[in-house]
Amino acid sequence: MELHSGLFDVPAIRRFVPLKLKPFVLLAFVIVFQFSGGIYLAAVNEMTGSTALLEEDILMAGYASMTGMSLIFAIVFRLKCRFSSRTVFLLCPAMIIAANIVAMTTRSVPVLVATCFTAGFFRMWGTFECNSLLQLWITPKRDFSVFFCYIFLLVQGCISLSGMTHAWLAFLLGWEYIHLFVIGLLLLVMGATLLLFNDRRVMPYIPLYGVDWLGMALWGIAALAILFVCTYGEYYDWFDSPFIGAGCVTAVTAAALNVWRASFIRHPFIANETWRYPIVGRVIVIYVLFYVLISPSHLLEHIYFEGVLDYNLMHFVSLNRAVVIGTVAGAGFTWLTFCRRKWPYQRMVAIAFATVTAYLAICYFTLDYDLPKAAFAVPLFLRGFGYVVIAVALLTAMSPRVPFVHFFQAVTIQNTVSAALAGPIGVAVLEEVLKQVGQRNAMLLGSAVDRVNLLASRLMTGELYGAVQQQALMVSMKEIFGWLTIAGIGCTLVLLLRRDDAKQPERQ
Repeated sequence: MELHSGLFDVPAIRRFVPLKLKPFVLLAFVIVFQFSGGIYLAAVNEMTGSTALLEEDILMAGYASMTGMSLIFAIVFRLKCRFSSRTVFLLCPAMIIAANIVAMTTRSVPVLVATCFTAGFFRMWGTFECNSLLQLWITPKRDFSVFFCYIFLLVQGCISLSGMTHAWLAFLLGWEYIHLFVIGLLLLVMGATLLLFNDRRVMPYIPLYGVDWLGMALWGIAALAILFVCTYGEYYDWFDSPFIGAGCVTAVTAAALNVWRASFIRHPFIANETWRYPIVGRVIVIYVLFYVLISPSHLLEHIYFEGVLDYNLMHFVSLNRAVVIGTVAGAGFTWLTFCRRKWPYQRMVAIAFATVTAYLAICYFTLDYDLPKAAFAVPLFLRGFGYVVIAVALLTAMSPRVPFVHFFQAVTIQNTVSAALAGPIGVAVLEEVLKQVGQRNAMLLGSAVDRVNLLASRLMTGELYGAVQQQALMVSMKEIFGWLTIAGIGCTLVLLLRRDDAKQPERQ
């Protein structure tokens, strides 16, 4: 990283704190914010076992938290001009603590979803406040490519590390202790804020007058409706249920109302002009394709480890170390090639797709019944590597191509697609494909089981059915990995054959 060589100061921190220590105080704060949230998906099995909630309910709450984190970007600059750092570092932990208490005690799904949405909003607000204060320490020249390398290294690294930490707490003590652990960390943040921070304001005071809160609510409803359809689609048997149809109508209606309102109100939450920049549509398409390719990480990997290899959650979570190493390597590679040598965006995106295609190909060729856990280290490393490369490249690509007046709105769109919507959409599509392919393979394999088959004659009916289903599952997973590998190769070739950008343009 390109650290500040001179004396870096944070005016919001009191003078008795040494200058060299101030950035690390903010780094500690941002790590705590990244470890916090309303609900913790690493403990989803324990929560479904001790509460009356479905796994879909907990996943919906987790996705709602991601939606709240994404929508705040459109107004985060206004919030920074309205509140001082001290106020933010007292308000955000307090709200997240309240959200943890509610999430730990409630059994109402609407309350849980609303709570997690709020927790995600304040989690990202606190994270942005820390990172905005650290920007000149990371890159004195305000190089967005360098800054975004730091952002995604921090975010992805904390996601993997927090998953391991939360899983261990749930395994050793119980899922409730994850909330208590996070509450303790947030109380330390509030105590440090009272001791170390003053109420000095750096940005000019701008009230929140004119913020389109109704537009934010409508975009949130549209995103949550899409998440509802993707999360509960299989549970309610898709469009055979009126609930899924109502979710689709709600999403379309809320989005249409937003576009209509944005055509005549003065300051819409997301202006219609933002959608007209070519880079915005390009980023959406690329992210959806990319998340479809990495969707096995959210579904097939869990099924394979739990249903085929009989590993528990702790074995699966321990592999996050390979993802962390891949994240660090991806951030370092991006900093060296994209930030220092100014490789063009399209080349970086092609490298990311090639890396993820290699992850899929390795899984396709190595999947077996007795595969050791260590064999997954390389593909998971490649997945973590590819995600950081594409995330930094796409976010940096928008900064010179979208004017500042619409930049944060474009970031809101990009984060809503990448962090909240693309993953569940990819998993929903993959789950339905796995179901159809699995049924077909089970019929084909079952047709060979008869009285003439010597192996079948030695097995009991239950054992025979289990063996056929497990073999059908294995064949279906390998088939899906194979088709995704072919799709990844196709996407990579298209990116390589297109004309490459000559250089990274300067920001407008």
